[in-house]
Amino acid sequence: MSKNPGTRLKGAARKQTARRAAELYAQGCTIESVARQIGRSYGLTRTLLLGAGVRLRARGGHRPKADG
Repeated sequence: MSKNPGTRLKGAARKQTARRAAELYAQGCTIESVARQIGRSYGLTRTLLLGAGVRLRARGGHRPKADG
């Protein structure tokens, strides 16, 4: 995982970072949390997860029940 956010991820480093991101996401971390942990942007982290074949969870949070 790169600690230099401005550098490009290529080849083996990109695959390794994508694997780590997928592991963290599978453990229940949010994309935002994963991004912070791997030192990358939200957008790149999402791209890495999708490229690794991860099925993203639906946007969450508490949703109030409809009265009815």
